[in-house]
Amino acid sequence: QVQLVESGGGLVQAGGSLRLSCAASRRTFNSHSMGWFRQAPGKEREFVAAIGWSGGRTYYADSVKGRFTISRDNAKNTVYLQMNSLKPEDTALYYCASKQVYGDYVPTNENQYDYWGQGTQVTVSS
Repeated sequence: QVQLVESGGGLVQAGGSLRLSCAASRRTFNSHSMGWFRQAPGKEREFVAAIGWSGGRTYYADSVKGRFTISRDNAKNTVYLQMNSLKPEDTALYYCASKQVYGDYVPTNENQYDYWGQGTQVTVSS
């Protein structure tokens, strides 16, 4: 079992930045691919970014490419999402997700992930 705890959300003005963190409970974190997803009110949850176990492979949704950066520190069992140039449409509940993988597989579909955090709210004011 893996427990994931997100932090770093908050209220920020458009154009501002936030860094989300997701701390994982399990020491085998470095065999897990990690993803960030978000869900805005009245909308379905959507993929934001994902990173392979080594950090060498990353994927982004088109809507955040060039503005968001996913990274990880396996020594700290933590994955990060640096969000710059935030827009009001980035307002959502952001979730961290984890999947144990073999090789460098990086899922981008939420149905492929096994463990989820409770989410951290990001609100961007115009």
